[in-house]
Amino acid sequence: MDSKNYHEDLSHIRSMMERSSRFISLSGLSGVFAGLAALVGAGYVYFIFQREGIDYFDGSRNFFSPALVRELILTGIVILCAAVLSGYIFTANKSRKKGLKIWDATTKRLLITFSVPLVTGGIFCLALLFHHLFVWIAPATLIFYGIALVNAERYTLTDIKYLGYCQIILGLVSLFFLGWGLLFWTIGFGVLHIVYGLIMHKKYK
Repeated sequence: MDSKNYHEDLSHIRSMMERSSRFISLSGLSGVFAGLAALVGAGYVYFIFQREGIDYFDGSRNFFSPALVRELILTGIVILCAAVLSGYIFTANKSRKKGLKIWDATTKRLLITFSVPLVTGGIFCLALLFHHLFVWIAPATLIFYGIALVNAERYTLTDIKYLGYCQIILGLVSLFFLGWGLLFWTIGFGVLHIVYGLIMHKKYK
């Protein structure tokens, strides 16, 4: 009996330490919704290309007018806002059910660790945009986002690093297929997010 209580105490202490050092309320459903938002956004971008007379899959280099670039940027911002908002809603709901605070010292460390490579990548992509190097933007977003996820693993679910590795690898591969950024972006931010989200939801629900 004493041995059983001892192991239960150790398990309880381990659980408390895990909660204090890692943000464990990250919801898999937020990943699914982010992936769906990315797929919808990619579909809309393809529609824009068709509207502008751009045949994305013919393999030719296409000219993007300033108005088209602005519309693509606006679409990206809308997708990002939808993903962030859904992530917050699902995660806050999961935290409330578990009786955990969504904002504490661990959350701050997580956001800082995640934001540094993400902000760096964002500025890098703005520079690419400024110099009209559009074909490099999709690979850069995948690579920097993957690095951010791998960094964030220290303060949240360890499984997130595998999503990060997949994003980095996909981004590196896309460097050799410039001009197909929308396809790689759809796979990375759409399909991979949905697969990861479903796996995490089933594992940690």
